[in-house]
Amino acid sequence: MSAWVEPGGSHKLILGMVHLAPLPGTPFHRPDTFPEILDTAVASARALYEGGADGCLIQTVDRVYSVADESDPARTTAMGLIVRAAVEATGEDFRVGVQLMRNATKSSLAVAKVAGGDYVRAGALVGQTLTAHGMVRADPLEVMSYRRSIDAETVGIVAEIDSMHFKWFGGEATTAQVARAARTVGADAVSLSHPDERTALDMIASVRDAVPQLPIVLAGHTDHDNAARMLAAADGAFVGTCLESGGWGGKVDVDRVRRYVDIVRGS
Repeated sequence: MSAWVEPGGSHKLILGMVHLAPLPGTPFHRPDTFPEILDTAVASARALYEGGADGCLIQTVDRVYSVADESDPARTTAMGLIVRAAVEATGEDFRVGVQLMRNATKSSLAVAKVAGGDYVRAGALVGQTLTAHGMVRADPLEVMSYRRSIDAETVGIVAEIDSMHFKWFGGEATTAQVARAARTVGADAVSLSHPDERTALDMIASVRDAVPQLPIVLAGHTDHDNAARMLAAADGAFVGTCLESGGWGGKVDVDRVRRYVDIVRGS
């Protein structure tokens, strides 16, 4: 991640979300819908590319998840096919990310390495977080060992440290302390968010002060109204709902992408 964004620099990464319907190998997958899921994902990635975004994050939305770092073989295969198709449908400089929820980081790394992705987002790289599906516990030694074993050290890891998907559980730890821990174990960037703008900006400032060399990517809660303010402080943003037609989970709309990019770039 640090290879293509400078912490505190002028270029801000705009990474659009590509939310997938439940994939094969999961309880809520609808039979025979994979071709539709694939086509929708590729169309959304293409809209982000044509709209001027720097990349995308392809994320599973399977409704119910294992809390272990594991993924059903059919699900992993489906994600690999989608990621490869997105890579082929976009440009060489367009960054395609992988996140097999809830925290299947090793499978995400494998998909990115084999299918040509650039980075993964880890739901829990350090510590643990309590979710509706149970306690998600990080195992950074296992993740980093696996990353090396498949020669995927060029695949960036963005660690969620304080967001809708991760809240530090057990004892007191500030966002900055979690960021420092993530950096120590090998994260290339961190993602954080809060629905309150002032709180989010304070979180960014605390991480910037504690780990100035670490890129900070917003993990949600930006839109066309606040993007310029929020990205003046952060190094990038994962952008979802405001770019999707019909709201969260819809197909990405290229005109919405262009407006967001123009706002951030000051066009």
